[in-house]
Parts: sequence; structure tokens; C-alpha cells
Amino acid sequence: MRTHQHRSLVAALGTVRNLGILAHVDAGKTTVTERILYTTGTTHKRGEVHDGTTVTDFDSQERDRGITIFAAAVSCTWAGHRINLIDTPGHVDFADEVERSLRVLDGAIAVFDAVAGVEPQSESVWHQADRHSVPRIAFVNKLDRAGADLDTAVASIRERLHTVPLVVQLPIGREDAFRGVVDLLRMRALVWADGADAYEEGEVPAELREEAARRRRLLEEEVAELHPGALEEFCVRSELSEETLAGALRELTRTGEGVVVLCGSAYRNRGVEPLLEAVVAYLPSPADVPPVRGVLDGAVQERAADSQGPFAALAFKVNATATGRLTYLRVYSGTIGKGETVLDAGTRRRERVGRILRVRADRHVDVDAAVAGDIVAVIGPKTVRPGATLCAPDAPLVLEPPSVADPVVSVAVEARRSTDTERLMAALVRLAEEDPSLVVRTDAETGQTVLSGMGELHLEVAAEKIRRDHGLDVRVGRPQVAHRETLVRGVSGLVYRHVKQDGGAGQFAHVVIDVEPLEATGGSGEEAAEFAFRSAVVGGRVPQEYVRAVEAGCRDALAEGPLGGNPVTGVRVTLTDGATHPKDSSEMAFRTAGRFALREALRASAMVLLEPVVEVTVTVPDDAVGGVLGDLAARRGRVSGSTTRGGAAVVTATVPLAELFGYATRLRSRTQGRGTFTARATGYAPAPGVTASGTA
Repeated sequence: MRTHQHRSLVAALGTVRNLGILAHVDAGKTTVTERILYTTGTTHKRGEVHDGTTVTDFDSQERDRGITIFAAAVSCTWAGHRINLIDTPGHVDFADEVERSLRVLDGAIAVFDAVAGVEPQSESVWHQADRHSVPRIAFVNKLDRAGADLDTAVASIRERLHTVPLVVQLPIGREDAFRGVVDLLRMRALVWADGADAYEEGEVPAELREEAARRRRLLEEEVAELHPGALEEFCVRSELSEETLAGALRELTRTGEGVVVLCGSAYRNRGVEPLLEAVVAYLPSPADVPPVRGVLDGAVQERAADSQGPFAALAFKVNATATGRLTYLRVYSGTIGKGETVLDAGTRRRERVGRILRVRADRHVDVDAAVAGDIVAVIGPKTVRPGATLCAPDAPLVLEPPSVADPVVSVAVEARRSTDTERLMAALVRLAEEDPSLVVRTDAETGQTVLSGMGELHLEVAAEKIRRDHGLDVRVGRPQVAHRETLVRGVSGLVYRHVKQDGGAGQFAHVVIDVEPLEATGGSGEEAAEFAFRSAVVGGRVPQEYVRAVEAGCRDALAEGPLGGNPVTGVRVTLTDGATHPKDSSEMAFRTAGRFALREALRASAMVLLEPVVEVTVTVPDDAVGGVLGDLAARRGRVSGSTTRGGAAVVTATVPLAELFGYATRLRSRTQGRGTFTARATGYAPAPGVTASGTA
């Protein structure tokens, strides 16, 4: 019986696809999602971003701004498969929403603009997916636009994303005349008539047969180079069968060695059905991905996708609505039913699950239970935060939460009416609970309430959410960037002796430390690594438990640097010597000594202030390039490239984030509203004129 249940579970899991839509802002993610919902029969009318009628961009701010801000989950069915789809934001300020979504996905569709190819944020989300080892297929969208070219877009995927694009389609018609594709696996033409919702399949047009054969051959050669099984057949037969090619493409997609590339025009509903067929054929089901790993009492455990196993799920999104608090879960193991009690493994609180919902953006359908592989929302848990693990009380497990980026921009917020101050604090706390990349704190010097986030737009959206959802009139200050401090030149042999005697047991700790700059780890665009610590003490002069305490004290000291109380990064500390007292030495004493020793060392070192910098890509008409270049120079921008694409100039520059506040308005005025720009965080760079030489 158990074996039969296991087989039926694997069969059921094999028909589930948990995937996300990833792309640069305006590449067409939301339109692709809308067409998928329409094609699968989930909706009966095509939603449009420009009309504000889309299912996934249901928030009023998303409709006002015409961009995706909050990751939205939808479920639909296609060819006997259930597809749980998450439409993610494309704007850099909301990269944390993408990070939380990628943590729970098994696969993704990366959408690229056929005119622009790989854009800066496309590159960022691609690398985010790399970190999570999420298999992807690529969809080159907007082939009906002027200047659209599949080969150019594919070349940019190869060059900028350092992957092998495996193109399985050939467009029929160019730009306005784009009407279908040639399926290179089956060597059949798929053509969409004007206004038709489905394609008509037929012979490859005579004028494309030679080109289609050439591209099929090229696809076979690329696959044979990457896949041993395909290479074996290719060597014997000098060609690959459709079955071998499809099987190899599936394996290469799931290992990440190649990416299947399809094309179409989501707006015109051309290319969506083949995209869905590719999702089912190539992207993995929950049964195909490795078991999730978690920690129990310090030991690593694995949980397979088994509905009969202990319940374990990760909360990746929390949304406080007018009807209650929605907690979005990815169920990795076990089954959860309505009315059951689960354990929040991090806080050890028990929470009751009142309702379980199959999600379609802002509309929901009640279900009785959720099983391994499901993405659902639950109502009932009151204190669960994004990244929390919910599990069976008798089988606790902590799953690795999504990483949270450090905020880079801050604004002071206050209620215009003093009587609303408490309501404002409650609203800010709720915002921070929903979005871990928002941080609320009180400035110790000014007493102001400070809200920190990932960018100017991120904070604008948060402030507007307070106004709309809570009916509060708030005043928001000018944005301020989050600086850091780092070493240029350290000190050696700094001695610090901590002695305290105030009756009873005293405190004694003696440490000698060297402090030096810690170089970057070598990743593309990375700033210096934060902190490294090692002990070079010989002869046991400082016991190991005290060495750990010194390291903890040094980490405490990194919270505030000597230049302005900013976090310190890029520091290597070496404990070279020390001394203990038989009675008065303790871990607390050595932690205190480590903290004050590093503070003193930083004051004696040569320090420099760091400011966040971003890579800006500005697209403007040719006649406005001069003014834009001058404006970027005035903002301390360093231009790194300039190209012409589709009759417009594309300028790439590195600019301090602080200089970009208000840039959108300035750019529109300089270009009569025709200029656009996108930004991508690249790390930190020295701020001009803010250094401390030190006295050592």
C-alpha cells in the first residue's frame, strides 16, 4: 500500500511545475503571465498592463506606475499539469522580492526583449537564479517590434550571461510581419492568424526550409557537444532523433549547462502555447529536484518531496490584507490540512492554520489540504515572517531562509498630526514584517523615525502604501544613502588591556591585534569582503574560547566606524598575542577587550568613507546624447560605454547612488519625455574628500 501511494505521489508531483517569470523591467513579464493565464483558460479576457487590467499587477500602485512591484502567485493548468507561477518584479529596487521567490521555485522563464537583448536587470536576476541553481528556459519576446532580431538577442545571452543558448525555434516573418515560428525539433511551422488564439500547424515554408535545416543541424551539434548520450548517437548516425534531442535538452536545462531559447510576441499572443509545452517538457517538477536541506539540533537533515513525510514548508511572502494576514508557503514535505497546528521553527511558537488557499493573485480558492510540492497561501498564523520555517511540532526543522540585502537608502518619516504617531509606528512595523528588506529604526541623535530600503522607488512605494492602506498623512524627508567605512592602511601590534575591579570577581583581558585591509573576494562588481579574523597566538597564551570571544567583540566594533558611525567593512584582524588572569579572565572580558581594541585600532588607521554606486543604462534619442553625457558627468558619473540600438543611443555609466535622486524627472525634461534609464547596484566606492589619516 505504501509503495502504491509513493508511486501515485511521484506521478502527481511529476505534473506540477513551480516556476517564476524573470526579466528586466518592461521586457514583458506581466504580459507573458497574462497570456499564459488566458491560454490555459484561467482567465477569459486578455489583461493589459497599459489598461491596468492585469491579474498579477493588481495593486493600485502597480497599475498607476505600470510596473510589477510585488511578486504575485497564480495557479493554472495546462495539458494535465498544474503550473504555480510567480510574476516577479523587474525593477532593481525590488530585487529582494525576486530573491525570496527564487528561493522556493523549481524553474523559471527568463524573458528578454528582442530589441534590447540582455539588459542590466536581466543580468542581475539571471545571476540570482544561478546562486539558487534554478533551471531556466529563455523566451525572446516582442519579436513584432521594429528592430527586433532573435539572433542579436541570442548573441547577447551567450556573451553577457556566459551560458550556451540552445535555440529551438526559427521566426517566420520579421518585425510587423512576424506571424509564427518553425519548431526545429519537429520541423513543423506554427502560424498564428490575425486575431487567432491558437496556432495552425503545417509544413515549413519553402523559403525557410534551407535555413531551418541549417539551424536544426547547428542545434544538434551544440547539444552533442554538451550531452554524452547525444554525442554517442550523433557519432553513429550523424544526426539526432527528435526523442534524443528532447531528452538531452531536458537534462541540459536541469543541470544548467544550456538554456533552451524560444521566441514570440506575448502581446499578440504568438508563441505562448509552445512556451507552455517547453515548460512541461524541460523544466523540473518537485520530484526532479534534490531533497531540501535543513538543520535540526545543529545537524543537517534532508526532506524529500513526500506527502507522507513530516510536514515542512518555507514562508516566502507575507501580505496583510483587509480580510486577514496571508502567509505564502512552499510546501517541501508532508501534508497540511485546515485547522492543523504547525510550529514556527525559528521562534518555537505554535500557529494554527485556519484556511488554505490556492492563489490567483488577489483572488483565492479554498482547498482542504496542501501537499509536498504545493505553493499556497494560508490564513491563521499571526506572527510568521518571510523566511520562517513552518513544520510539524513533533519533527522540527529549520530551512535556510532567503538572504536579505542590506538597505542602501534611508528617509525620515513622521506623521503630519502628532496624534497619528503611534499609528504610523504600527504601520511601519507591519511593513517591515511583510518586506524584510525594509528596516525601521530611531535615529539616536535626532530622535527621528528612519525607514531604510533598497532604493528611492522602494521607499516611495512604502510611503504610498502607508498613505493608502492605513489612511495616514505622512511627511517624508529627503533620501539619504547608507555609507560604509573601510581601511586604507591598518596598524600592527596594537595592545589593549582591559582591567576592571569593582568588588568581587574582576575582569581581565589582554590582547594584541594587527589590523589590515581585506581585499575583495574577486567576484564581478563585488565590494571588499566584510570581515575576516584569525588567531596567530602560540603556546596557548589565549585559550580557544577566549579567541572566539575576541572575534565576537571585533564584530561588535564593526557596527560603528570612526568617520561617522557607519558600518565598517573590508577589515582583517589578526590576534597575535594576549594574556589571561587565572581568576578574573572570562569570555565577557575578552569580548569587551576585542571590541575596544578594534575601535582604538580603527581610530589609529587610515580610513575612507564608501558610498553605494550603481550602473546606469540610459536610453535616449541620438540628438539628446550630449546633454545626457554632460548631466552624468555633473553627477560624478563615469561613462563606460555608448552604443546605438534601434535608432536610439544607449549610454552605460557608473554613478554614485546619492547623485541619482530625482534623476528620472531631470532626464525626462532634458529629452522631452523620450529618455528612460535603469539602474543596477554594483557595490561601494570611495566617497570624495572623506578620509581619516590615523595617528599611527
